[in-house]
Amino acid sequence: MVTIETADNALKTFYLDAVSDALDMKANPLLAQFSRSTSDVAGKDVKKLVRVGMNGGIAAGTETGDLPAAKGNDYVTFTVPLKNLYGTIEISDKAIRASSNNEGAFVNLLNDEMETLVKSASLNFGRMLFGDGTGALGKVLSYSGTTVKFDTVKNIVEGMVLEFYMDGFPVPDNPGRRVLSVDRSVTGSSVTFEGSDFIPASMVEGAIAYLKGSKDKEITGLGAIFADTDTLYGAQRTKLMTPYKKKNVGVLTESDLQAAIDSIEECTGSKINFIVCSSGVRRALAEELQNRQMFTTEELKGGHKCMTFNGIPIVSDRFCPAGTMYLLNTNDFKIHQLCDWQWLEGEDGKVLKQIPGKPVYTATLVKYAELMCERPGGQGVLLGINEI
Repeated sequence: MVTIETADNALKTFYLDAVSDALDMKANPLLAQFSRSTSDVAGKDVKKLVRVGMNGGIAAGTETGDLPAAKGNDYVTFTVPLKNLYGTIEISDKAIRASSNNEGAFVNLLNDEMETLVKSASLNFGRMLFGDGTGALGKVLSYSGTTVKFDTVKNIVEGMVLEFYMDGFPVPDNPGRRVLSVDRSVTGSSVTFEGSDFIPASMVEGAIAYLKGSKDKEITGLGAIFADTDTLYGAQRTKLMTPYKKKNVGVLTESDLQAAIDSIEECTGSKINFIVCSSGVRRALAEELQNRQMFTTEELKGGHKCMTFNGIPIVSDRFCPAGTMYLLNTNDFKIHQLCDWQWLEGEDGKVLKQIPGKPVYTATLVKYAELMCERPGGQGVLLGINEI
């Protein structure tokens, strides 16, 4: 017979490992390439001592001359707080009782809840990989009633609950509104929200949308690494911490791509082993490689299939900015975590908890982690690529 206790045990013993694997390895092909470690976690922060440049005590000399003086390595300390990543499911008491005498129906109920959780988490974590940690989703260009025109809707998905900030401060009367539909057409980039009217009466053009409660709390993605900022991971950005960047590429050719990879490898010693781009850029490169009879494919970790360029996997991601291609050495990236995915447990050890005053039970997955690149200067990006 199915009870709250058996449901609780199922979540802890059967579903946890399956969901953890799905979120870590199958949610996103780029995310699956990064190793995970509990090292360098100090309290609530990730503190990593990173070597910059090479040892200075290397030289050639004469048979009887002075040996080169020892010159220690130069280091910089990256410090960034662990981010709190959550995923919550809800199961009504009625649904549990309705399937109490049918284990198959109960399994289907839990499977559906977990599949929805994995899908939602995959979307959000995939989006964060390309963000800068602030959680900014788009800028308001105009609005009317329940419809808001944004500069981009690439990061906005139906079902999200958004809130708005202006100049770093919350827009007054801003309780958060659920996204009903997104217009992603060529002439679109607008979002329609639930409700009879758009609640923030003080909304202004230029306001920035964020996932409710997530402002400045998301993982540090590629957007921060390639940003034109003076600091990164709490350290002053030096030339050796500045990645390769080429703007206004236009028509992407095989020679352009190889030249960028060569430049990164020759100047930094980094070995580019993974390329991620927008779908339009991948189509443009696929056409170039097919014309030159260089089109090949392979299978990555997690079962993801992709095309390759001189043995380097190339994947497209829905959240990668348009006209953009990132050239990465995934060995330089690591997900530092306090622990892997775990259920939040109450004092009684239960993970399913009743919402006070409601006939609904919730369970929450949690992971305290941060993404860090120990060699930002060994990465590259091509911008302004013509898409097809």
